[in-house]
Amino acid sequence: MIKLAQLMIIGLTLFSFNACAAVHPELKAFPAAKDGMERFIITLPDKDRSEDANFKVELIPGKVMLTDGVNQMRHGSTIEPRPLTGWGYTYYEVTGQDLAMGTLMAAPEGVQKTEQFVPGTPILIRYNSRLPVVIYAPRGYDIRYRIWSAGETTELERTGP
Repeated sequence: MIKLAQLMIIGLTLFSFNACAAVHPELKAFPAAKDGMERFIITLPDKDRSEDANFKVELIPGKVMLTDGVNQMRHGSTIEPRPLTGWGYTYYEVTGQDLAMGTLMAAPEGVQKTEQFVPGTPILIRYNSRLPVVIYAPRGYDIRYRIWSAGETTELERTGP
């Protein structure tokens, strides 16, 4: 029952990304995905221009894979920024090797393998709610993201006499 609920939430989330992004006015500048690739579009929540500097977006490439649930797993993918020639925009491309690495702890006997998102190397980008975040990845990859926010105060550290 829990798996069904999780799949429904993931499905609705992916549908909402594509549905929201399809109407973004700046999306026409970005080309369609090439053969063997998939285009992911993230439309960030609208913020006042002065607030954008207080936020960052973490893009996390990876794959859903069968794991033992015991070992820490890492995927060999990374995300690299690329310029969109003629527009001054940036898009992102997933690169790296399609392999998983992990710790080598022995799983207890009888442990069931489970599907889990295995993350690659993330990238932290600036927040810009006026443009969509466009990522091209090989088919079979997933892109997840987090929005980070700065604290209310800044600290000052002084050293020396």
